[in-house]
Amino acid sequence: MSNKQVIVIKKSKKEAPWYLGGLASIGAVMFTHPLDTIKVQLQTQQQVKFGFVGMAVNIVRTNGFMAIYNGISAAMLRQATYSTTRFAVYEGTKGFMSKSSSGKPIEMPFYQKILLAGASGALGGIVGTPADLVNVRMQNDTKLPLAERRNYANCLEALYRINRTEGFTRMFSGATMASSRGMLVTIGQLACYDEIKFQLLRTSLFADNLLTHFTASLTAGFIATTITMPLDVLKTRLMNAKPGEYSSILHCARDILKVGPQGFFKGFTPAFVRLGPHTVLTFVFLEQLKKLYNSVQ
Repeated sequence: MSNKQVIVIKKSKKEAPWYLGGLASIGAVMFTHPLDTIKVQLQTQQQVKFGFVGMAVNIVRTNGFMAIYNGISAAMLRQATYSTTRFAVYEGTKGFMSKSSSGKPIEMPFYQKILLAGASGALGGIVGTPADLVNVRMQNDTKLPLAERRNYANCLEALYRINRTEGFTRMFSGATMASSRGMLVTIGQLACYDEIKFQLLRTSLFADNLLTHFTASLTAGFIATTITMPLDVLKTRLMNAKPGEYSSILHCARDILKVGPQGFFKGFTPAFVRLGPHTVLTFVFLEQLKKLYNSVQ
């Protein structure tokens, strides 16, 4: 019997479509939106009256269980604009830059990942500002007196009313802070996830599987939360402010400092409880979507 030579052709991975990051983020926000609602209401209280659990109980007791899902349509729109933009720019540019002159893939230095993630996040923050503004307002609406509530039906109706009554530029209120926060959170999430995953895979302890994705994304979520908290509080205050309430970012910062430096870290626990799982779910979903995409090619 003659031996037959068996040739195994390894199927190369194709570059994932630009929109997968947005889809993964939309999937993640469906699970984490209630945590974001609690975080927003914690950050907009001038005097600390409730902690994380207390605020959650107060929201449900005062306005019903579905109140923690206020603004879910705006949250989904935000991910469809903000996250799709930042993932598309980051992944697309990284794919182009991570090839040698011979066409072989190479690993980008970490500092390049940081710069690319910062630029991607800043652009995404600008694109997603209108939806972010509506999201913050809808989440905080139940905390306002009945006479002051905006009672938006959904995100599209909210955008229409803001444009009609407050002007087009109002939809980009807080764009500077949103862009700055987007830059930092994208560095913490995308750049750090990429680098942590790369370093883990270099060891003999990890493979390209769910454990690695979970470990890298959870660490990235903690980093992202830590570096974005002060800007996140400022952004939330500016977006929820009445017209003319703050004359500048500095004015808003001084108002927050009336309760001390800890004012910039209001809601840190719910911020991490929200951003940590959101980061984990986003990258777990993204990795699975990439595998699914490659499996059907």
